[in-house]
Amino acid sequence: MKRFHWAVLLGRASAAGAMHAFVFAVCASAQVGAPPPAASQANALPLSGRSGQSGGAAAASTPVPSTTTSVNTLNPAVSVQGAYSGSAQSTVQMPFSGKLSLAEAIQRGARFNLGAVGLAQAVSQAQGQARAARSALLPNIRGDVADTEETINLRTIGVNFSTPTFTLPAIAGPFNVLDVRARLSQSIADFTSLNNYRAARESARAGELSSRDAQDMVVLAVAGAYLQVFAAEARLDATQAQLETATALYERTRKQLEFGKATQIDVNRSHVEVLLDQQRLVTLKNDLAKQKINLARLTGLPPNADYELSNDIPYAPAPPVKLEDAIQDALGHRADLKAAEVQVRAAERAFDAARAERFPSLSASADYGEIGVPPDLRATYTVSATLNVPIWNGGRTGADIQQAQAAVAQRRAELEDTRSQIESEVRTAYLDLEAAASQVDVAQQNIELMGTTLKQTIQRFEAGVSENTDVVQSQESVAGARLDYIDSVFAHNLAKLSLARAMGNASGRLTQFLSTQQRP
Repeated sequence: MKRFHWAVLLGRASAAGAMHAFVFAVCASAQVGAPPPAASQANALPLSGRSGQSGGAAAASTPVPSTTTSVNTLNPAVSVQGAYSGSAQSTVQMPFSGKLSLAEAIQRGARFNLGAVGLAQAVSQAQGQARAARSALLPNIRGDVADTEETINLRTIGVNFSTPTFTLPAIAGPFNVLDVRARLSQSIADFTSLNNYRAARESARAGELSSRDAQDMVVLAVAGAYLQVFAAEARLDATQAQLETATALYERTRKQLEFGKATQIDVNRSHVEVLLDQQRLVTLKNDLAKQKINLARLTGLPPNADYELSNDIPYAPAPPVKLEDAIQDALGHRADLKAAEVQVRAAERAFDAARAERFPSLSASADYGEIGVPPDLRATYTVSATLNVPIWNGGRTGADIQQAQAAVAQRRAELEDTRSQIESEVRTAYLDLEAAASQVDVAQQNIELMGTTLKQTIQRFEAGVSENTDVVQSQESVAGARLDYIDSVFAHNLAKLSLARAMGNASGRLTQFLSTQQRP
């Protein structure tokens, strides 16, 4: 094409015109046409498919000895770590009335908790990467305009022409060359790019599933924190009632001292019990405020305790779910397990891309435009096809295959571990649920017995049959029994919540597993 253009120009020019045409052709040779595309390369995926996850939430119930009843009771707790412990502000988009229901808390957490927000953005990023990988398979069209003004030393390129009547100057120019051109390139057969796109598409799908699992994690974190606030309020109410009882007994003992029916040591014991309950009350108020601040942080509310819960969450038996059915349900619905399966497929596609580096690839390119010395522009075009046959690239292909094999092996191992982890979570939640249900029943009976014992002890003390020490100890036993019941109900509700999360689709199962009542 270039030689043809030069020949046409030479056919129309004089000797001086021929010199300009030659110089123009030399300059144009650097601008016309497109270079052959470089060989494509497999994209190396991260070794682990869990890199997008940051932090999490977990619930646990551990047995601890009671200080009042010498009975081991469950100590339930919800641990929230990493991004899930924070949130973006939610009150701008969702005005807050000052009363927070469980449903509203979960709704705010699902939209504004930082763990869910981060996974949603990771999905968007993965989708963008998949689109970028797909671009290697689609036509690429671009246009360019090049306007060049230059001079050329013809002696440096071996041009030394002279005749008796004409001597070619050593310096040609300055002259101007304008090139207006559109370029098209298209991959025809490139298995590496094709598998790169497939791997990126599977990674994006895995990100979507991980985002769904993050929503279940947020439900566990937010609902668990809500349960903690509710339990802290119940402990505070129980201690307040205990303080009122201790204060009444103290006043009664003081009156008895005036009539000689009690000693000063009896009054002192009653007074100490009042002071201890006051100290417990201060501690529990502090704990309640902290729990409410924590819940606010999870749901995007201002980080303070200036709000109220609008739901009571009483004890209710768990839905009748058999353990084996729960495990099968979890293996069929857990989004993180599906994400792990898709991550394996993504790694396998990346491995196929690495192996395809050894295959030939075929591409085509074309350009069309006008080039010349303004205003004399001539239409030119180029159409080419390139077959790229890899022969030896210094061992890069073998290295890419080795890395891809490692990623496949790692993600298959993570898939097996995820299955085992899910079964472990279901079994653990099931065991906690059974233990908590049994302890709720025992705690209810214990409260009744301790209450009856306290009444009888007070009657015996008023009758002068027993000492004030028996009354104080009986009061402590009643207080301990009430706290044991509160902890057992909290543990039972938390175990139901953990089972709902372990089985997958926690938000959909929440109303089935947790019973809520609207506060007056």
